[in-house]
Amino acid sequence: MLYIVTALKPEAQAFVDKYRLSKTKCDNFTLFSGENLKVIVSGIGIENTKNAVRTLIEKFAPANNDTFINIGICGADKRYKIGELLEIGSIVYKEKKYMFDENISHTITCKEIEVSENICDIADMESFGFYTATKEIKNRCIYKVVSDHFEPNRVTKEGTKKLIFEIIDKVIKEERA
Repeated sequence: MLYIVTALKPEAQAFVDKYRLSKTKCDNFTLFSGENLKVIVSGIGIENTKNAVRTLIEKFAPANNDTFINIGICGADKRYKIGELLEIGSIVYKEKKYMFDENISHTITCKEIEVSENICDIADMESFGFYTATKEIKNRCIYKVVSDHFEPNRVTKEGTKKLIFEIIDKVIKEERA
């Protein structure tokens, strides 16, 4: 089973449209399900993401070969192109670095509010919650798609869905390999 955690409904909607997933409720979260795929919408923020992952683990008791993925949009420095897919290897939260995968070079800074100035290379608001909730999960990864250059007011629902839709095949192919 592939468990995907998104913060926003438009991020999840890309998977719903591509795989024709059915919608249900899973505690306080919206869950979309298919034969080998579950996509949960956590809501924005570290605590929401942590709680969504914990809910998936409690409700579905994942097997050792199941994979958890956090997929979402991020703000990034202008050297990254809008739409660029970034696999995350480490997270900086409250000025401390947490290694996620030492073979992956991208580091994301997890903040509690939207970043609207260039204070780091890559930023989101969920990665640390995913990281802490999946510590016991063997197969876990974080993928972020650059949605803006620290201009969160320019991000739209349709634009978000389109950005995620364009990277689905690459992410799914990598995780199934």
